[in-house]
Amino acid sequence: MAISKVHKFRLALFWRLFTNYFIVILIPVIVASILAHVLAVRTIEKDAEKLNDVVISHFSKQTDTALESLKTNMINMLSSSNVTGLLRVVDDSRENQQRSDQFYALREQLMKLQSDKLVSKVFLYFANHDLVADVDIYTDKSYYFNMTYPLDEQQKAEYLAHFTGKKMMDIIDSRTLGMSAVMSYPFNTETPEVYLVVHFDQDKLKEQISIPEKWVTGTAIATSQGEVLNQHSLTDKEVKAVLEHTRSKVIESQFLVTDEIAMSLVKSRFNDAWYYVTIADLRTLMKPAYMTRLISWGFLVFFLVVGSVVSYYLSRRLYRPIQEISNENKELSQRMNGMFPLMQELFITKILQGEYQDELSIAYYAKEIDFTYDKQAMRTVLCIAFHYNSEVYDWLSETTKSFMFVEIKELIRKSTPSMVWLCQTKPDVLACVVTHDTFLHLGAEEAADITKLVLESYSQYFKATIGIGKTVNAAEELHESYEQALSVLQNRGLDADVEICRGPLVGERTQWESFLSVQEVNRIFNQHKTKEYERLLESVREKLEDGKLKKATAMQVKYLSTDVLNTWIRAVETEHNDFNVPFFSGLYDRLHNCMTWDELDQCFFDIHRVLFRTEEPDQRTQQFSEILDYIHEHYNEELSIEYFAGLLNMSNGHFSRTFKEAVGEKYVEYIAKYRLMKAKQFLLETDMKIDDIAEKVGYWGRNSFIRTFRKYEGITPAKYRTMHH
Repeated sequence: MAISKVHKFRLALFWRLFTNYFIVILIPVIVASILAHVLAVRTIEKDAEKLNDVVISHFSKQTDTALESLKTNMINMLSSSNVTGLLRVVDDSRENQQRSDQFYALREQLMKLQSDKLVSKVFLYFANHDLVADVDIYTDKSYYFNMTYPLDEQQKAEYLAHFTGKKMMDIIDSRTLGMSAVMSYPFNTETPEVYLVVHFDQDKLKEQISIPEKWVTGTAIATSQGEVLNQHSLTDKEVKAVLEHTRSKVIESQFLVTDEIAMSLVKSRFNDAWYYVTIADLRTLMKPAYMTRLISWGFLVFFLVVGSVVSYYLSRRLYRPIQEISNENKELSQRMNGMFPLMQELFITKILQGEYQDELSIAYYAKEIDFTYDKQAMRTVLCIAFHYNSEVYDWLSETTKSFMFVEIKELIRKSTPSMVWLCQTKPDVLACVVTHDTFLHLGAEEAADITKLVLESYSQYFKATIGIGKTVNAAEELHESYEQALSVLQNRGLDADVEICRGPLVGERTQWESFLSVQEVNRIFNQHKTKEYERLLESVREKLEDGKLKKATAMQVKYLSTDVLNTWIRAVETEHNDFNVPFFSGLYDRLHNCMTWDELDQCFFDIHRVLFRTEEPDQRTQQFSEILDYIHEHYNEELSIEYFAGLLNMSNGHFSRTFKEAVGEKYVEYIAKYRLMKAKQFLLETDMKIDDIAEKVGYWGRNSFIRTFRKYEGITPAKYRTMHH
């Protein structure tokens, strides 16, 4: 939920910054882009159209000029006297020589006309005579159209049908002979005598109408009757488009875009029925417009991306202090939330210990720490006392111990159907406040049985005893139930791993004497004097076995055990001066920590072995020899006197005195001198640093090593190395 709120806040901050950027910067950029697109692009498009019109107009003028020049040449030829003279003598057989001269002069004029770059062939067709003449031959019509221009009868009929009436450079488009221009003579008569025919060179005509500009992909000459007289590089689709548009009555130049084809049409001044057509490549022609449009869109996208990035960056910069404050508040809130369980547990502890004994104060403090409870409910306090197994529990880390008890508390809460309050009132006592559930018939006894099942799974770490207090009806009376539960714990035994102590069973465990009689004390002294040491241990074991049979309480057994230990110490203290007060205090502490019959038996066995030991001199010498060997091998480790004293069942002082008697030096001085001997070897035989040597020979720091070295050698380690080198 918190993450969602943070995300929404950051998103709102981003959109607020982006909106400001949009209004201040992005809107002008959009307007500029639109203006560039509308004005600049349209201007470029119009300029492109004008450029296209200029080019095609120039192209049409050149073509019209070439055709007008050809027309003029044709008129000049027909107007010459040679054609008129030839017509007078063409049927006169007596004028053969004169006719030959006329044909020779005419041939030169035809050759001159045929030299035009657009012309491939020129000939004269005599309408009223069976005669055709060109630059190479003059002959009859049958021979000419059968041999020179072979045509079948149908083609000849269609072709010769054009040679009727007045012709002023009319265009004939024959599939066989190609495109031809026909002019009649005399000019103004409907029954002319001669037709001048000029065949166009199709390749030259294509070159004439081709345009070298990159954006022009094809050109053509078309008529309003839907014919294409000549074309250059047109596809079938483009030819079809040309035919469709030239049939319409186009008067002026047009720029058309249809079916992705850009077409320009210009009407010819040479022939009103002709159109010059160009096909343009729009991508090439409009490339500047496309580039301008692309740049304007890119410009807009660039500012959009920049605005988004800047808004995101600023939103993060602005949100960072807010996030830090939020994180601090969150951490503080988490800490406070984490402290509530501790505060509530402390609150319950104070109630159980009797600090809050009135309803008003309990209600006030419960409200302060957000602790909810039912003011009127039946509750019982269970006190759980722990006795730790030192062989296993002491090896656990503090963290592991803490997690284990947190786990125990959680299991008790989950396993108990009713509400349970838990708090640690003493280091070894856990109080459990059980709220009775009348619907489930769950009371103190049932809760104790459930708690016992939970604790049994941890029996390897401790022995637990559950004391059941009395049931109370108000929270301010819980201290009475707690006090009774603590008193009930005094009735605990030494049998089970987890034991439930109930008040009514106290009377069954009082039929046992928990102190030594005078006769038993005197017997212990006598057995010590006669060195009946084994009998001393047997007597204690008999007492413990009797207590087990009579179900003696742990307190009763502790009283008896303390009395026995006190008597043993009084018996040996007169002849063992090496046993001091701290040593005896350690024996009492160990005895007090025993919580099972087996532990008590083992404890008395160990104490008996220490107090009533009988050692031979050779055995002691062998033990100290082993200790010296151990010191020589582990000189770089921690060698505490407590370790070796405990190994030999001696006090620290007794071990120190015995070590000096056996070795000739005090324990501390022997270890120091042996370490310094090793240190001098490292100083002279290696290049190790002083810090490394100090660690190598068992010193925790450089200063303590130098101080000890100077004490015994009189100089520092560095000076010792310098002198001997």
